[in-house]
Amino acid sequence: MASEAQTENRTALSVLQTVFGYEAFRPHQAEIIEDVLAGKDCFALMPTGGGKSLCYQIPALMRPGVAIVVSPLIALMEDQVSALKSLGIAAAFYNSTLEPQAAEAVLQKLHSGELDLLYVSPERLMLPSFIQQLHSLPLALFAIDEAHCVSQWGHQFRPEYRQIGQLRLQFPQVPFIALTATADKTTQQDILAQLNLQQPQIHISSFDRPNIFYKVAEKHKPMQQLLAFLQSHQNESGIIYALSRKKVEKVAAALQEQGLKAQAYHAGLSTEQRQQVHQQFIRDEVDIVVATVAFGMGIDKPNVRFVVHYDLPKNIEGYYQETGRAGRDGLPSEAFLLFGLQDVATARFLVEQTADPQQKQLETFKLNSMIQFAESQTCRRNVLLNYFGEHSTTPCGHCDICLNPPELFDGKVTAQKALSCIYRLNQDFNLQHVVDVLRGLNHQRIRQFNHQTLSTYGIGKEFSDFQWKSIFRQLIHLGYVVQDPTHFNVLRLTPAAKGVLKGEVELKLALPKVEKAAGKAKASKAQQRALLTEQETEIFEALREVRREIAEAEDIPAYQVFGDATLIEMAKKCPQTDGELLAINGVGEVK
Repeated sequence: MASEAQTENRTALSVLQTVFGYEAFRPHQAEIIEDVLAGKDCFALMPTGGGKSLCYQIPALMRPGVAIVVSPLIALMEDQVSALKSLGIAAAFYNSTLEPQAAEAVLQKLHSGELDLLYVSPERLMLPSFIQQLHSLPLALFAIDEAHCVSQWGHQFRPEYRQIGQLRLQFPQVPFIALTATADKTTQQDILAQLNLQQPQIHISSFDRPNIFYKVAEKHKPMQQLLAFLQSHQNESGIIYALSRKKVEKVAAALQEQGLKAQAYHAGLSTEQRQQVHQQFIRDEVDIVVATVAFGMGIDKPNVRFVVHYDLPKNIEGYYQETGRAGRDGLPSEAFLLFGLQDVATARFLVEQTADPQQKQLETFKLNSMIQFAESQTCRRNVLLNYFGEHSTTPCGHCDICLNPPELFDGKVTAQKALSCIYRLNQDFNLQHVVDVLRGLNHQRIRQFNHQTLSTYGIGKEFSDFQWKSIFRQLIHLGYVVQDPTHFNVLRLTPAAKGVLKGEVELKLALPKVEKAAGKAKASKAQQRALLTEQETEIFEALREVRREIAEAEDIPAYQVFGDATLIEMAKKCPQTDGELLAINGVGEVK
């Protein structure tokens, strides 16, 4: 807990440099910290890895009293508290995992003024007995992390977060800061309203993560595509997301068979199993975690080099937040999405089950936006930025579309072939069967229905199975075809298809790209991409070994000793004195 005398002699910049070891603030950090120090309420929207935590951690060290940080996930609390302790900061967490004796010890520290920060779960925070205790303490601030959980329009709404707004009324003299990495305009407004923030200062950073390379591939043979991608990320940390527990376990088992250090993580596992996988991952004992979206929120691991979505996410907010777990240290990282028509059909079917009409409309919009991102033929980064209201038209030069733009062709005749075949099949067969008829395949199912006699049989031999599926995907996206998830995903024509069939519509389609056997050649080891010389690479590897030894001795994750970015800077500059070492980003006085 900071005393007034200590506060007078410290500036936010000096705390940043001496405690956290960073030379300068990132965009918006200094302004947010200044507002909180002045006792103002704040709303901070910053990308994952943008340095949100410092925006309340530094004021917590400078303002009299203890900072109460509301956090939605136990893993997040434990990671952040552990990292703060390694910097010499008095921090603790208070949640349901603590045994009664341990919980009592935390409360004792809280009341004796020994804590700078206390991380609390929303359930514990809103207990009347705990709120009553807070009234007897000097409080530096309240920080509501992952604030999008407050909003019903957010992608991870948590009902227990709704009650937090009551605290604003009970503690009118204490500044509140709400922080999130993902919130569109509607969600932002709802957060401000639900938390009852008083004349809040609004700070919105760029959503751009320039160090992340975005890549989307059409699902063809997903496991082969995944293994090809992983070839360029050997021995690097990564997360692979899949929608179902069954698929998570299947993918993890397949990777293990290939000799990769991978583990499954989903809500069906016991608490002990999930905690073990989490610890193995943050300690670099496991390279890859294959998980449902239950894994990740609050994963404070800076050296995640890639995030793969094996299935289509339900919304852009979730996709953006999950991909943002890569490259938190600012080093080059990659986001790879595998996208197939079956994903869309499944997702639409699930949305259709939503009972609340308003919620159904919202989820439909969010899903359509996600599909548009996956099917985009323009810069992926621009699609993301524009979705979040950050207008951008300049190609980023660092996504698959920018590096390998699609080749367009006159698709009128091709579309007529596709739509005619659906029509000749009485709009009663699924995608695979329509493609097989177009390509003139001769298998039992085609003969069973006598479809080899149709006028559209074999008129599409110029395209492969993979290419035809890409074309149908574009026609679905353009609104000429729909899949019926309630009837075996059969393809049906929309009213708009009539204009194409009559030749009244000019149509440009993207020429389907043939998937290459290898992953993106440019992706390599993080230190190589950071342009280290051979000698510097040797130093970097030696430093990694020293870091590993320290981490094992201290029983903490390696990145809590020093992150890769810090080791790379050490390898480049080779500091020889304490002063030179302190000048390295990430080296504070305690370390």
